[in-house]
Amino acid sequence: MPSRRRFTVLLPQGKALELGGRTLVMGIVNVTPDSFSDGGVLFDPARAVDAAMQMVEDGADLLDVGGESTRPGAQPLGAADERARVIPVIEALAARVTVPISIDTYKASVAEAALEAGAAMVNDISGLRYEPDLGAVAARRGAPIILMHTRGRSSDMYRQASYVDVVDEVLDELGESVAFAVGKGVSRDQILIDPGLGFAKQPAHSYEVLARLDRFGELGRPLVVGPSRKGFLSRPMGRDLPPGDREWATAAAVSACVAAGAHIVRVHAVREMVQVVRVADEIRKYHRDD
Repeated sequence: MPSRRRFTVLLPQGKALELGGRTLVMGIVNVTPDSFSDGGVLFDPARAVDAAMQMVEDGADLLDVGGESTRPGAQPLGAADERARVIPVIEALAARVTVPISIDTYKASVAEAALEAGAAMVNDISGLRYEPDLGAVAARRGAPIILMHTRGRSSDMYRQASYVDVVDEVLDELGESVAFAVGKGVSRDQILIDPGLGFAKQPAHSYEVLARLDRFGELGRPLVVGPSRKGFLSRPMGRDLPPGDREWATAAAVSACVAAGAHIVRVHAVREMVQVVRVADEIRKYHRDD
């Protein structure tokens, strides 16, 4: 198992997020009517808040609130509609939880409003390729930003899933996103990276990225990985499992992420995955390079 470097990422209001001592669990809060993972069960703000509170009770270290589905084929959502979905949830959670709240958006105006409402970091699936001004918002607000790898938009990402060496190319493109963010004023110390499992990647690409996650340490930034309930997890079963039936498969992928040195895993079923992460972290403690 590769060693895991430690990082301190600064949050707004003088707080800090310590990364690397153990794997942190980020709970996914999809405030959408068409989430691939749960069919929109948390679209109602009150239900979303209750579910997020339960995630914290179950051991979530962070919450990631999103208002636009980015599943393959999803249609874009206007910024005003996205704000209307996420801001009430973030405001309610910010008053009730102490764990950092992340806003899952690629839109600068949504991120600005979310950070004002109490979010502490930004999770951008586009790696600043959709709305570059999002980098300036994060920089001005002193918020860390997760830069994820993808190509194209949700409607056409699989048409761009062509690689000679997927890991080398994803590393190169994430490196470009990091450099671009720095150019927008974001401190390199405030950047986290995500290889984007399932985004602009065929199942074989996602498995190769998982198998070679240790390579992403080359970028020198904390690693966030989100395998939860993704479609590629069905491939070994030879049939397409519904998202809700992919939890055991998710557990296997999460274990691989921890073994490879991921700093944060992003999951739906927090209670179950906290157990997976804690045991995988315990195994890491006893690993020796004999």
